[in-house]
Amino acid sequence: MTSNIAFKAWRIVEQDGEYVGSEQALTTSDLPDGEVLIRVSHSSLNYKDALSASGNKGVTRNYPHTPGIDAAGEVVESASGTPAVGERVIVTGYDLGMNTAGGFGEYIRVPARWCVPMPSDWDAARAMVYGTAGLTAGLCVSKLLQVGAKPEDGRVAVSGASGAVGSVAVELLASLGFEVVAISGKEDQVGVLKDLGAAEVVGRDALAEQKKPLLRPSYAHGIDTVGGAPLAELLKQIQPGGSVSCCGLVAGPQLETTVLPFILRGVNLLGVDSVEIALDAKQAVWQKLAGPWRCPQTEAHARTIGRADLGDALGAFLEGASSGKVVLDHAL
Repeated sequence: MTSNIAFKAWRIVEQDGEYVGSEQALTTSDLPDGEVLIRVSHSSLNYKDALSASGNKGVTRNYPHTPGIDAAGEVVESASGTPAVGERVIVTGYDLGMNTAGGFGEYIRVPARWCVPMPSDWDAARAMVYGTAGLTAGLCVSKLLQVGAKPEDGRVAVSGASGAVGSVAVELLASLGFEVVAISGKEDQVGVLKDLGAAEVVGRDALAEQKKPLLRPSYAHGIDTVGGAPLAELLKQIQPGGSVSCCGLVAGPQLETTVLPFILRGVNLLGVDSVEIALDAKQAVWQKLAGPWRCPQTEAHARTIGRADLGDALGAFLEGASSGKVVLDHAL
């Protein structure tokens, strides 16, 4: 094992009932036990990180804490030998950044089973352009394809399209030949969504609550990244036999709907988990994103920040003002 290593981390502390983030000096002895020590060069910002940074006890129980549910970097210690020292890896999901010190620190220590080998033609910066959001978008698309969705079925709706998951989903679906309708409340993102491949961009009022249990079928399939009432309204508008992949809850975890979309139109609601799924399932999506599912426009529009910018960037998530992908570079 190496000697104790000093490093910097952006850490949340509780002060008089408030949760405050700042850069702090730590050593690797401050990290939890684990089989693999990783030098993190990049992380990726997610809504769950914003919740952790705000003191949400449903995400993080104990503070001080280092958020960051994504991390990419190089293995510097490996008790199991797999992954090997010097190997480049990606860690997303499981407990990282929730109750285990996460990627907003320059080092993490985690179980070996959390580590996915970096695709050979990727680096950490590109991997974190995708991060958990890109992985989730890939899993949502995979679920639709598994139940037989194809471009000739008709239009596919993506809710929360300007967000981290939705923006990747828009570009990925478009690259696979689907006609994508991007649903977003951010008027300033219309041009970006069109660049990503959206055939049409509509406001969030397209999913405004209506009392009718069913609406005119407008979409063959959908990817919902927000949950709550918008998901209920989307289900009412899916064509017979269509499917919706569901992966988010920014609009709320409740789903108030009827059985009518399911028993009168045969609509499929497909749950997508990116946290506890098997490592080989994660690796399969990473390999696709590094190859045939690469999203060059998503990469071009990604924004890179340093640790000093984390507070403002995470606040934007909570205010619903964040768009696209935001990458943390520890070298900045």
